[in-house]
Amino acid sequence: MKFISWNVNGLRACVKKGFAEYFEVEDADIFCVQETKLQEGQIDFNPIGYYGYWNYAEKKGYSGTAVFTKVKPVSVAYGLGKEEHDQEGRVLTLEYGEFYLVNVYTPNSKRELERLDYRQVWEDDLRAYLKELDLKKAVVLCGDLNVAHKEIDIKNAKSNRKSAGFTDEERGKMTVLLDSGFTDSFRYFYPDKADTYSWWSYMGNARARNTGWRIDYFIVSDRLGRHMEDADIHRNVMGSDHCPVELAIMI
Repeated sequence: MKFISWNVNGLRACVKKGFAEYFEVEDADIFCVQETKLQEGQIDFNPIGYYGYWNYAEKKGYSGTAVFTKVKPVSVAYGLGKEEHDQEGRVLTLEYGEFYLVNVYTPNSKRELERLDYRQVWEDDLRAYLKELDLKKAVVLCGDLNVAHKEIDIKNAKSNRKSAGFTDEERGKMTVLLDSGFTDSFRYFYPDKADTYSWWSYMGNARARNTGWRIDYFIVSDRLGRHMEDADIHRNVMGSDHCPVELAIMI
C-alpha cells in the first residue's frame, strides 16, 4: 500500500497551488492531510474512488485533519477520547482489517513555549492511545508531529535548542514513543541521511536555502518493519510550508 501524508497549511489555499493535481498523480491508497483549516461545506473536494473522512476544529480556520482512502475502513474514530484534546480536530483514526491508521496534527508548543506543558500531557495521552491500539492490531501513525527528533533532523540544531519543536522535552517524548514499540520509517531506511527536511519557515528564504526541519513522519509498530518497502520525503512539492511524506508498505 502507498500512504501519503501532508500538512497543507490550509487546504483551500493548497488546492489553488496544485494539490488536486499532485493527489491524482500520486494515486495513493491512503492520503492523509493535516491543518485543513476549514469547516464542513467550505470545500468541494471529493476525489473519485476515495472515501473521505474529516475531523474539524471547533475554532474556524484552525487545525483539522482529513483522510482519503480507496479502501473503506471497518470503523472511524475522531480524537483521543479526551475532551481537553478533542476540540481542535487533531486526530483521525481509521481501522482496517489488519491495522489502524492514525492521522495526527500535534499541537505546537508556540513561541515562549507557552503551550509546552500542555504538549507534554498531549504526548503522554497520544502514546497511551497508540499503545492501546497496538495491543489489538499494528499501527501506522502519520502526520505533522511538530518535533525534530535528532540533530540530524534540523538544519541549525544549536541555535534552536530551546525552540518549540526542538526542546529537550519534546524530543524526549519522541524517544519514549519510539522506545515503546514503534519505528520511525524514514530513519529505518535512511539512518544517516542529512539535509532532508519536511518543513521550512516562510521567513528568510529558508526553503531555497534548505534551512529546514523534519517534523512530518510515518511511524509504525515495530513488527511492521519487515513489511516496509520504502519511505520518502517529497521535498520538491510546493503548495505549503510543509512537503508531503510517503510510506510504501506490504500490508
